[in-house]
Order: sequence, then structure tokens, then C-alpha cells
Amino acid sequence: MRKLLVALWLACAVGVVHAENWPHWRGPSASGVSAETGLPARWSNTEGIAWKSAVRGLGTSSPIVWGDRVFVTSQIGSGTSRVGPRLAQGADAASAGERSLGGNAGAPAGSGVTFLVTAFDRANGSTAWATEIKADGQLPAVHDKHNLASASPVTDGQRVYAWFGTGQLVALDMAGKPVWTKNLGAEYAPFEINWGHASSPVVHKDQLILLCYHDRASYLLALDAKTGGVRWKADQAQGVTSYSTPMVVETATGTAEIVVNSSLGLAGHDAATGRLLWRFDEANRFPVPTPAQHDGVIYASRGYRSSPFMAIRPGGKGDITNSHVLWRVASGGPYISSLVHYDGLIYMVGDVGVLTVTDAKTGQRVFQERIGGVYSASPVAADGKVYVLSEDGETIVLAAGRTPTILARNRLDARQLASPAVAGGRLFIRSDDTLFAIGK
Repeated sequence: MRKLLVALWLACAVGVVHAENWPHWRGPSASGVSAETGLPARWSNTEGIAWKSAVRGLGTSSPIVWGDRVFVTSQIGSGTSRVGPRLAQGADAASAGERSLGGNAGAPAGSGVTFLVTAFDRANGSTAWATEIKADGQLPAVHDKHNLASASPVTDGQRVYAWFGTGQLVALDMAGKPVWTKNLGAEYAPFEINWGHASSPVVHKDQLILLCYHDRASYLLALDAKTGGVRWKADQAQGVTSYSTPMVVETATGTAEIVVNSSLGLAGHDAATGRLLWRFDEANRFPVPTPAQHDGVIYASRGYRSSPFMAIRPGGKGDITNSHVLWRVASGGPYISSLVHYDGLIYMVGDVGVLTVTDAKTGQRVFQERIGGVYSASPVAADGKVYVLSEDGETIVLAAGRTPTILARNRLDARQLASPAVAGGRLFIRSDDTLFAIGK
């Protein structure tokens, strides 16, 4: 009996050690895809939930996972918000689950705003540590569906980096102790952009890459991940904006390019210097989605209503419209959510619930169906499944393929704007004020 217990313990320990990390809001390769297997297909408020834990304060940032920890950010106290446009046009947006950020902000009126980075135990959901950062300076106004804790954290396994809508940035060690801090809003220019800052930080090798395309100043910045020192800064013309998160792609020549979706179009920058390498010019009022990559190809949806989407080969120079664009579809992409490439297919869910599947080699549509819901979260794919999360708390689980079928419709009493994380055979879903671990 003792040998059996030891064997079972070792099996569990090995499972924990080898569970794939989810260090970025789009996963291990910033693509929304995981190699995990045995993932859940069905759950509800009362079944299929390993644990759920309250998050102090409120936020819409996505969770990340490293080792035995799940990290989220939140905001305690209320800032300034204003009612913004809804995705559900011509309908009752509230009845579709599209509503303002709600719940308990966690601080008495007049006490100011505090940002929070919380680490939860991946096994049981207990709080391992929580680090508070007092909001500094003037608080920018944001869309009423989110707050200043919308950027998702990122980790390299040595430090956790969290960024907030004031421009405040903190690097924490894995025990939650601050290693360095910066306030880009005070150092360069206020973080003012129409509906509030949303871009998340990116780690590439020993650099932290930050996209700051705002009304008062527009620049791409690389910091030393260990010290916070500036490596390089690439300025844009004032007024170039973006809500998107940049993506780093390795080219066939061994160099790395930072791909940016902005109001000017798509562009590739040298990851070592920030120098502009190539561009695809196409104006866009609200560039939100983050590009994805697979086998050296960049797949990008531009954002805004009925967005164009395309496939681009990296490594170009100058205007790459006629040289490196593999295909482009003029409309049909999501307003906010990013696309996901999985087993040769591109999956996208439009703002008001139209699922589209296209062939990744040609861009040709192979499937389209209205599945319902309103979508801000980006889909994730793993274990032969594609998971799409609607704002009203429903997660639709699809069997991946050229004619995907719905395996389950799973509903939680939760508003779901954050994209899920996948690790250790579980999905981690974050609502405004709760973190759910879905699975065994």
C-alpha cells in the first residue's frame, strides 16, 4: 500500500513539473495554442470546477500561469470611466451580456486607487501572495467596460511584469517582492488614448517590450528585463494609436521582428534596435487584435467592425504590400478578439457571435455559422478543441476541424472579457472579480 501511495504521489508530482506554462495572455508562443491534453469539455456553476477564488478589486486582464502559480492583476478603488460604444449594435446590449465593469471595487470612496498583482496556488486556488502598487498621478478615463487593470501580466519565470493604465510598471520576483518600478506616464507622456490603455507587456529574451501608441506620444520601448533600464525607444508621429499587444516572430535568418498592429497599419520592427523594417499601410480607427504566428507566417486581424485579416511572411523591407502579403481578406474579422491558428485552420469569432473558419494557406472560408454571444476574449485551442468565451459567461467548446461541431455550451455566473489560460489539464477563466480553475 505504501509503494502504491508513493507511486501515485510521484505521478502527480511529475504531472505538475511537466505541465505547460502559460506565461503570456496568448500562451507559450503568443498564439493562443497549448499542447496540453485531457482538457475539460463540460462544466457549470456547480460541476467541473476544481476551485474558484475571489480576486480583490476588479479587472479584465487575462491570467497567466507559471509552475504552481496563477497570476492576475486588478484595481482596487474606482477611477474615471465613460460609457462607450457596444459591440451589440441595434440590440439590447445588456440582455446579450454586454455591460459595464461591475462588482465591488474594494475601497471606500475617496480613498484613491491601488493596483494589485495576486499569485494564486495553481492546485487549490489559495492566495500565495499579493503585492499592492498605489496609483500615481492623474488617472486617465477609460471605457466603462474595463478599468486601468486591463493589460495582462507576463513572466519569464524569474520575474512577473505588470503594467497599468497610468503607465506604471512593476517587476516582481516570483515571491512577489518588487525588483524595479517605472512610471512611463510620468517619464514620457500621460497615457491618454480614447478608450483607455489595453496593450500588454511582452518578454523577448532579456527585454521587456512595451507598445505605447497614445494621443500625446507614440513610441515602442524596450527595457532591460532585469533592471528596467532603457535598451531602445522607437518614436512614432504623435497621434498614432493602438490598443493591441505586439508580437515577436523569429525569421528564417535568425533575427527577431516585433509585429505591431496600429492605426497606420501593420509594421515589423527589429527586436534588437526598434528600427522599422517593413510596413503594410492600412488606416484603422481602433486596432485591437494581436497578431498570431505559425511556421514563420504572421496571421493578423486588424480590428474594428468587419475587420480585414491577412497572412504575411516576415523578413520584408519597406512597403511589403506586393512582396510579403500571402493573402488578404477585406472583411469579416473580429473587432476586438484575436484569431487563432490551429492545425492549418484560422478560427475567428466576430463581435456578435459569428464563427468563421478559414484555410490558413489561402484565407478561403471553409465554414461560417452564427453561434451567438458577444465576444471580447480571444479563443484558445488545445486537445483537438477550440474554446470561445462570450461576455455573458458562456464558453462554447468546439471540436476543431473544417466543419467544427459544438461539443458543449458551458455557462458561469460571470462576465468574461479576459482570455483563458491553459495549464496542467485545466482552463483558468477570470471574471471581473473571480478566478475559476476548470477541470479535474
